[in-house]
Amino acid sequence: MTASPFSARTRLFQGAAFVLASEALLAVMAAIIKHLALELPNEMLVFFRNLFGLVVVTPIALRHGPRALVTRRLHLHLLRAIAGVGAMYCYFYTISSIPLAQAVLFKLTAPFFIPLIALAWLGERLPPTTLVAIAVGFVGVALILQPGLTGIPPAAVIGLIGAALAGGAKVAIRAMGATEPAPRIVFYFGSLATLVSATPLIWAWQTPTLAALAWLALMGVSATSAQLLLTRAYSIAPAGRIGPFSYVAVVYSSLLGWLVWGEIPKLLTVAGSLLITAAGILTLYQPQPDQGARVS
Repeated sequence: MTASPFSARTRLFQGAAFVLASEALLAVMAAIIKHLALELPNEMLVFFRNLFGLVVVTPIALRHGPRALVTRRLHLHLLRAIAGVGAMYCYFYTISSIPLAQAVLFKLTAPFFIPLIALAWLGERLPPTTLVAIAVGFVGVALILQPGLTGIPPAAVIGLIGAALAGGAKVAIRAMGATEPAPRIVFYFGSLATLVSATPLIWAWQTPTLAALAWLALMGVSATSAQLLLTRAYSIAPAGRIGPFSYVAVVYSSLLGWLVWGEIPKLLTVAGSLLITAAGILTLYQPQPDQGARVS
């Protein structure tokens, strides 16, 4: 039975609302990271983001019993966790080092790396419009970096490396998406990422204050709730229709950066963000081999 236009429109609105709510929570997470980076090392922030996220997602993943977690793709789960944790280290460092909106913009370049990694790993062909989108996106990055004027800040380079790692993590999800449901993917990422990010605590542990621990808990809950909302959004509405709403992250982060830290973006940064947004939206309208739920 064909769904009515009204129900399709309702799912579209719901999907867009979930994306907007998800990006708001991710902006909150980023602001908390920037605040906590003044007193806690990056290794602590990454570990507690994963630990508290795992606390949130475990009951959800286990609601159908332990058998729902049985997997034959553990190597891909581990690869995704390593890439994802590496992306977190880079992203969290970038947040603490440059204006919040710029850090978020570098994170939003991940879609430009995904087609290149998918080409090398999965053999997926690149439509000409995707190549154009990638080129436009990196022109936007160049406007933000202004390499000929002030040199490229190390934090920006690290931000781009983090975006590439995030792109690799998403391609790993695509590689196992045919056999692994979203709750299982989220659970294994939380478990393995927590284990991977616990190792640096051997030399970087710093006992947090009660106030810092509360912020850390809020950071982890916000991030994982955003992840679940985004997964839900892409399970009920087409990626090409609701994906562009993800770029509201630039607005959220700009507002938070201005209100909390007095960060005002430069004109070239605004121009670069518009190009990155336009290029990112263009990549979403390319045919994808898997239009199922996405997990960030």
